[in-house]
Amino acid sequence: MKTKLSLILITSFLVFSLFDLPLVTAESTYTVKKGDTLWTISKKFRIELSEMIGANPQLTDPDIIYPGQIIHLPAIRSEDAFEDRFATLINRERQKNGLSPVQTDSKLSQVALYKSRDMRDAGYFSHRSPTYGSPDDMLKSFHISYSQAAENLAAGQMSFEEVVQEWLDSPVHRNNILNPSYTHMGVGYAKGGAYGTYWTQLFITK
Repeated sequence: MKTKLSLILITSFLVFSLFDLPLVTAESTYTVKKGDTLWTISKKFRIELSEMIGANPQLTDPDIIYPGQIIHLPAIRSEDAFEDRFATLINRERQKNGLSPVQTDSKLSQVALYKSRDMRDAGYFSHRSPTYGSPDDMLKSFHISYSQAAENLAAGQMSFEEVVQEWLDSPVHRNNILNPSYTHMGVGYAKGGAYGTYWTQLFITK
């Protein structure tokens, strides 16, 4: 039997600043400037390097680019059906408890996706990432503004229905889901790694 885990974190700092698919909205292009590399461009636009390489098959050597070249920036989009189904389960439970629904937020789902991938790739299961730091640090680096935030994590579950049910069965995770102050939600899923699946759910109050 696969090991399954879940974690919860709540934070109240004011910060300014699927399946396994990436998320940004529309595909666009970037003109290479002197000193650019695919790696620096990927960091600038917060797109994984492998996705940049995959979106630019015209490059014979991804390590060599020249000023004036046109680079395609892959569209980072959430799997709408995945987000919508997740939100339907969450909001159904909120409605049963007399609460307003939370809205899905694509930028928040982007953060959740990268957190799930980071746990898988770096081999950890924790609210604190060796790559991004604390959830507050990560939200700040992605320029997410909020007054309250919470993070639910899970690993090893094989479907989003299973994840949601386990969170609802856990008092601390359920409190996040049923917190009346949260207004927006993002979800991210990554397949692979030691536990097979990694799930991140983020709530914020805007």
